[in-house]
Amino acid sequence: MASGRSKTSKLLMSKQVMDRIEYLVLLVAEFAAYSRVSEAMAYRYLNKYGALALCDKHYNVMHTLSVEENIQTLREYCQRRGGNL
Repeated sequence: MASGRSKTSKLLMSKQVMDRIEYLVLLVAEFAAYSRVSEAMAYRYLNKYGALALCDKHYNVMHTLSVEENIQTLREYCQRRGGNL
């Protein structure tokens, strides 16, 4: 019985991790489109200024907001840290 629970827990954790990854990929793609840069450049920019860590840390709140609100938040967050996109 314990192994069944363990397997269920692992599957649930995998689903949660995949949801988070998919959301981060979506935000990077949308940020890239908004900023008119490649997705690779958007990823490097967001990572450089700590925005990806912010998204990961606050995923539970951010995924409930609109993509547009989050893109604006990321843009402002990076600019406060020296970004210029």
